[in-house]
Amino acid sequence: MIIIMKPDASKEAVKKVTDLIESKGLRAHLSEGTQVTIVGVVGDKTLLADSNLELAEGVEKIVPVTESYKLVNKKFHPNPSYISVGNAVIGPDTLTIMAGPCAIESSKQLLDTAIAVKKAGAAILRGGAYKPRTSPYSFQGLEEEGLKYMKEAREATGLAVICEVTSLHALETAAKYVDMIQIGARNMQNFELLKEAGKSGLPVLLKRGLAATIDEWLNAAEYIISEGNPNIVLCERGIRTYETSTRNTLDLSAVPVIRRKSHLPVIVDPSHATGVREYVAPLSKAAVAAGADGLMIEVHPCPACALSDGPQSLTFDDFEKLTAELKPYAKLAGRKF
Repeated sequence: MIIIMKPDASKEAVKKVTDLIESKGLRAHLSEGTQVTIVGVVGDKTLLADSNLELAEGVEKIVPVTESYKLVNKKFHPNPSYISVGNAVIGPDTLTIMAGPCAIESSKQLLDTAIAVKKAGAAILRGGAYKPRTSPYSFQGLEEEGLKYMKEAREATGLAVICEVTSLHALETAAKYVDMIQIGARNMQNFELLKEAGKSGLPVLLKRGLAATIDEWLNAAEYIISEGNPNIVLCERGIRTYETSTRNTLDLSAVPVIRRKSHLPVIVDPSHATGVREYVAPLSKAAVAAGADGLMIEVHPCPACALSDGPQSLTFDDFEKLTAELKPYAKLAGRKF
């Protein structure tokens, strides 16, 4: 449940309420707006049954929260969150582009890509050092060597860098090199990994699972934030349906749904959603129009030679053309780009 304090409630009144909540063994989550302070209660609310909180000084009303996710819930945190990643900020005022190769293949490949995507307007360099592949015989990534290339690219260009992690070992290693970690679709409900991502304190990009409902996705984010890490960005990357024209079916309705249910930023990955480069540009524009806070786009110096996901990767020229076309969409959406 959430406790909405009166606009003129004093800090002492708010503290008395939070102290009472915590004295019952529950957690109090404070959200201070410009006019109203909200106290979220996490835990078994029946422990407060005899506390008469509604009569406490400064309390205006108590609102039950029926959803199982609490801290990522917009009811707990009415104002949208802004997530800082290096020099980039992901939130409702900007359109943040993450771009780069699906898999890091060499220092030159990554650096050339970093220079090209920065020139075109990307704020964050993406690259895969750990690759969870459907086939065990597919390229699995360069692991720590690839992470070192990411660090070099960041130092050379100033771009923030993000990499997917697939295990606790990968997370601990990546934390030494990157600005943001990614939990991929296949690990969205790897609850132990989610907890460790929460403990890391690093910003986390959480992709939606292959067949996950939005509530399951938000509950996965709750695992991260419940460990004390509020720096979460959600990523819609398509879900599995009966349709075979694209790799997955991009659920653009997830963007406005998330914006209604949660304060967390949400971005869209049209590359993994479609698996076809010709569809990336139109769905990128649609995502911005739907209210996405950013995009994740795969870019490669030579898609035909890529070790992973070449058919969906844009060339440097294609990416530059797309970002130029996105500018009027961002302007109409009231976003800086």
